[in-house]
Amino acid sequence: MEKIVVRGGKPLFGNVEISGMKNAALPIIYACVLIKSKCVIENVPAVRDVALSLSILREMGASVRMITKNTYEIDCTNIDINAVPYELFRQMRASYYLLGAELGRFGRASVGFPGGCDFGERPIDQHIKGFEALGGKVNIENGNISIESEDGQLKGTNIFFDLVSVGATINIMLAAVTAEGTTIIDNAAREPHIVDLANFLNTCGANIRGAGTDMIKIKGVKQLYGCNYAIIPDMIEAGTFMIAAAATKGCVRINNVIPKHLESVAAKLEEMGVSVEELDDAVVVKGTDTMTRTSVKTHPYPGYPTDMHPQMTVLLTQVPGVSYMTEGVYENRFRYVDELRRMGAQIKVDGRTAIIEGGTPLSAAPLKAVDLRAGVAMIIAGLIAEGESEITDIHLIERGYDDIVGKLRALGADIRRTVVPNDDAVKKAN
Repeated sequence: MEKIVVRGGKPLFGNVEISGMKNAALPIIYACVLIKSKCVIENVPAVRDVALSLSILREMGASVRMITKNTYEIDCTNIDINAVPYELFRQMRASYYLLGAELGRFGRASVGFPGGCDFGERPIDQHIKGFEALGGKVNIENGNISIESEDGQLKGTNIFFDLVSVGATINIMLAAVTAEGTTIIDNAAREPHIVDLANFLNTCGANIRGAGTDMIKIKGVKQLYGCNYAIIPDMIEAGTFMIAAAATKGCVRINNVIPKHLESVAAKLEEMGVSVEELDDAVVVKGTDTMTRTSVKTHPYPGYPTDMHPQMTVLLTQVPGVSYMTEGVYENRFRYVDELRRMGAQIKVDGRTAIIEGGTPLSAAPLKAVDLRAGVAMIIAGLIAEGESEITDIHLIERGYDDIVGKLRALGADIRRTVVPNDDAVKKAN
């Protein structure tokens, strides 16, 4: 069993470099399926979800070569869409991007039902609506999703999403990029990683306009070509370090960021009294002893991100007075609250809102990562708690954070990653 051990009480000071965005890297990696040529992708984060995605491409017959730790050459010229074991798909949510990529390349697709973090119901009905509008016939059977187009060629169309969906927006972009005619996605998601995917595809010869707005227009092209492309910095990793700096009352310069992507987090921290200085490609966050209580509600971009929800809740436990955290995207993102209560946090959950009575010191406790972002929130809680906390199920954290332990240690945190033999291993050894 692997775990992270944190001894709290040390403020963070220094500089940290932000890695490439996981949520941009994954759709771009799967987009390579559309291309019968080599792509060189730079600034790829070294996280578990990326490694798993590259394994899926290798199983399909793609050539994947690491050039440096964060640069890969991917060649999907010769791939088989029926070669991936079902178990690989179950380990991550983003594996469903293969549906759009395979459909765009072959006019048909077959993918195991995706897994990922449990935030409650996360239907794919908007994906299916889009695929069917493009001319795909969708069948779900025995844990597998398959799509066939009538003559192997999708047809451009107008698609209106009933609700804003990042995954559906990405999947329809992937499917429509080589469709015949023009596709218009209305009520599209606006996240920076959607813009990054559009920029990558356009660099490969696609014709996509409007990414970053709620209407995306895609004129189908006959073929895409390989390219060199660098992934944008991870705004959620950057936001996590911003909150860690504020929570530990330290001062951290967070480098390799796009400050505009961090505006909602920076605005909320400044509202609480935390100093946030914006530079060209960095932000400097300086904590304070006198933070002010606040209310936060998560929204799709450009609102406050749902993926920054658990981290902010940890910070609010240290702010005197009553603060509120309302989850506006997923209905079941509060499972981590029980872990914080172990540490003495005073939190009550009412529907989609957590009521946080802040200003109570946290004490060390054995903790569990219940999902990716909740897991890194437990690390922040450990950084400010009195004593030594142990966090298990850290594979969930490593799905989306590149060397989180090493980066925090470089900032002065007392943190280490360790391996503890499980009971069966101990019995065999004896």
